[in-house]
Amino acid sequence: MTPQKSLHPAKGAQGRLLHFLPKIMHYNYSIQSSITPRRRTVKSDKMKTFNYSVGMFGTSIPINLLKTFAFAYYVDTLGVTTAQWASIMLIYTFIDAADNLVYGFLSDRTRTKWGRRRPWLVIGTPLLVLGLILFYSTPAGLDANALYLYAMLFYIFTGTLDSVINANYGALFPELFTDDAARAKANALRQAFQLVAMIISIALTPMVVDALGWSTTAIVYGLLGGAVILYMAFTSHEKPVTEEEKKPQLWDSVKTLLTNKKFWVAGITNAFYSAGMSLVMAGLPIYAKYTLGISSGQQSLLFGGVLLVAIGSVAVWANWVKKYDLVKVWRFAIGTLALTYIPLYFANSFTMALACAMLVGFGFAGVITTMDLIHSRIMDEDQAKHKVRREGIISNALGFMNRLNGLFTSAAYALLGVLFGYVSGEVPGPQPGTAARFLLTIFPLVMMVLSLGFSFLSDFKRVPLDAKEEEE
Repeated sequence: MTPQKSLHPAKGAQGRLLHFLPKIMHYNYSIQSSITPRRRTVKSDKMKTFNYSVGMFGTSIPINLLKTFAFAYYVDTLGVTTAQWASIMLIYTFIDAADNLVYGFLSDRTRTKWGRRRPWLVIGTPLLVLGLILFYSTPAGLDANALYLYAMLFYIFTGTLDSVINANYGALFPELFTDDAARAKANALRQAFQLVAMIISIALTPMVVDALGWSTTAIVYGLLGGAVILYMAFTSHEKPVTEEEKKPQLWDSVKTLLTNKKFWVAGITNAFYSAGMSLVMAGLPIYAKYTLGISSGQQSLLFGGVLLVAIGSVAVWANWVKKYDLVKVWRFAIGTLALTYIPLYFANSFTMALACAMLVGFGFAGVITTMDLIHSRIMDEDQAKHKVRREGIISNALGFMNRLNGLFTSAAYALLGVLFGYVSGEVPGPQPGTAARFLLTIFPLVMMVLSLGFSFLSDFKRVPLDAKEEEE
């Protein structure tokens, strides 16, 4: 017998609807459940990126004041000679060489409920602030030798604490952000924070010092930077490390680094670049004084021109990193920065100098946007190959290589007296304007050409993350 069709079509449709309703509700619930955690994850990722990146603002404030104005303060203002200052740079470089690997080694082996990096950041930050304040609060009545020793003591003390802070801060970067896209985004933001810090601690400093004096300026900058570093330290959560996890061994780590070609190439490339930019920043105050003869306000505009263009350019370079090969963009940035020193040499007025300084800012932004990503690749490869996490050692070792720029900057300061007769602010010699131009453009150009050449000695290809991801 043939079954009869339903006499109530609506009832049949209703039945089918009731049949599928639980599935529809379950599907809708699944969608809502997946959307909510995703929104939370996006918000959490943004806060993680912000909390870490803002730390670069804090770490940059003290070191910029120290490195940029130390020469102008002690040599051009207080009368320490260029020969004495060159010796301070040389001695500091060797001391920094001895302590950097040790700091990184101890950080990697640290096991606390706070993690590996936070204890060093929390303890080191107040000491860094103290060192900065004492460096720019020179006691009255010191004779020439006592002033020289005081400058050396607190430059080394403050510089060493900066090494501790930056090594632990840098070691967090590849751990918190594990792929190129996340790293490029976080690095662009932290470099933007660094450039804002440079506007405050470099561009505005001549006017701030005119209003407050060196000692009060150091207090304000130190407290501001220290507060931000501590905020970053307490809000950035590193991956938990268990007691059972393999600890890096000192001599094994040293041997591995010494035989790692990429480490040497990246380190020396960065050292030449850093020497060039350090001399540009240190040379701008005396260039403004002796070559251009401009006011402190115009000097601030000159610094600001470099940094404002750099801030605007970071996003451009970060976008290029996403579109093109990282290593090629890195080399292009180094070459671009080198070329910008050439027109700066011929600048003989404030307007022309400002325009040329802005070109420097564009190249500078490119190098700072790419350099840390190259360093992260070295850390990734080491972890994947050796199955041990030693970002602190590598970060500190790269930091030491960066501070090899002290050898080159020391030579540049010494040459000021030999070539141009510039001894100090009290004895500027017959050609202080030419001496400033040499310090600002010629020596940095040589450094950048060497930096570019060394960058071609390795390919820095990204290591496959399979081994690393399996561990995670």
